[in-house]
Amino acid sequence: MVTTHHHQTTHFSLPKKQFLTYAFYALVPLALLHYLLFSPLAEPKPAALVREAAATVVPSQPGHAPANAHEQLPPPPPPDQGREGVLGETQAGEVSATASPPPCDYSEGEWVPDARPPLYNGTSCGTIKDGQNCMAHGRPDTGYLHWRWRPRGCDLPAFSPDAFLRWLRNRHLAFVGDSLARNQGESLLCLLASRSRPDLVYRDGEESKFRRWVFRDHNATVSIFWSPLLVKVAEKAELAGVRHNNVFLDAFDERWMSQLGALDAVVLSVGHWFLIPGIYHDGGEVVGCHDCADLNRTETAFFGVFKEIVHRTLAEVTRRYGNDRKVVAFTTFSPAHFEGDWDKAGACPKKEPYKDGEKELGYTEMEMRKTVVEVVAAAASSAGAGPLRFATLDVTKLANLRPDGHPGPYMRNDPFAGGMDARVQNDCVHWCMPGPIDTFNEMLLQTISG
Repeated sequence: MVTTHHHQTTHFSLPKKQFLTYAFYALVPLALLHYLLFSPLAEPKPAALVREAAATVVPSQPGHAPANAHEQLPPPPPPDQGREGVLGETQAGEVSATASPPPCDYSEGEWVPDARPPLYNGTSCGTIKDGQNCMAHGRPDTGYLHWRWRPRGCDLPAFSPDAFLRWLRNRHLAFVGDSLARNQGESLLCLLASRSRPDLVYRDGEESKFRRWVFRDHNATVSIFWSPLLVKVAEKAELAGVRHNNVFLDAFDERWMSQLGALDAVVLSVGHWFLIPGIYHDGGEVVGCHDCADLNRTETAFFGVFKEIVHRTLAEVTRRYGNDRKVVAFTTFSPAHFEGDWDKAGACPKKEPYKDGEKELGYTEMEMRKTVVEVVAAAASSAGAGPLRFATLDVTKLANLRPDGHPGPYMRNDPFAGGMDARVQNDCVHWCMPGPIDTFNEMLLQTISG
């Protein structure tokens, strides 16, 4: 059962760190995680992480500026305008089924060839982050674009921009979490942009970690909120001598949590930042730390911290939403695929998916996925048949089978201009766009539409 922890000081004992956690670190160099999971432009200042960023209005593409160049955050869509609810409920122009089919388990299946072209590419979509624009950066192979996920025992329909936009009309959907949440949000924007132009109406001015788009012809809004651990955190700043994240388990990240009232649906996605060294605070005390031998403090397995934060977050979302008709989806852990040195060619060299059963999940991936599945299921059980709905986007297994879908060296334009032996940085964590991450949003569409 999910319980509320708002305004309550809770001390808990966390299990000792397990040996396998150290094994994971041997596979994923901290130096690369620092580069990929932190901004490459500047170290964030901890003080800046607990303030609201200043609003700046910009066009999403050249010539796509909002009508009012001084427009601030747009008002949320009118509540209940042209709709009855959020999760799988009928809007104008939609047909309501007389009976719901049994739920499909999209988590088990296989990747099969698909000749259909992607709905977008590196030039047709203006919201692809530079580091994920693999085609524009010269990736020579295109086979990774032509696979679809086929679940066992049921079908996962191809993404329909029209169907998603119909659902999104007069609604506000937000992606909240780390850079993989951003990756998924930008994927959705590109998929929808194949039918309707999104206008970027808000960004925070600090590396665009908080952004908002409006599809004006549908009065539909999509936002991305940077919150890599969902709770309040003072991020590490190694240039200033701060090596660890300071994580406050009893303080919610109000940069996104305070916006819940304006959001009709929230997609949460976190995980990789829990692998980074951290000091854990609860009730005004330090209750543990991860990878902190230099601090002479008790080592704490991050699995327990992750579970506690997911539990507290969903409990607080439940409390704040109350009896509102909303949907909360949680995307499970998306594995990395480092198979070589991070700064040389061949870090993630695969050109095809693994076959079903060819690549087993690692211990860390299994535990992170299990936590989300179990805690979300408990929240859904607690919500019962009420208007608030919880769902899991269980992508861990399907993502584990796609080592070919990462940017690798093509996180940079023309990475081998200096020769194949040149030192290059590789991204084997995030996903090329278009690419496998678009499947995450195929699952999202089926989840929210019933």
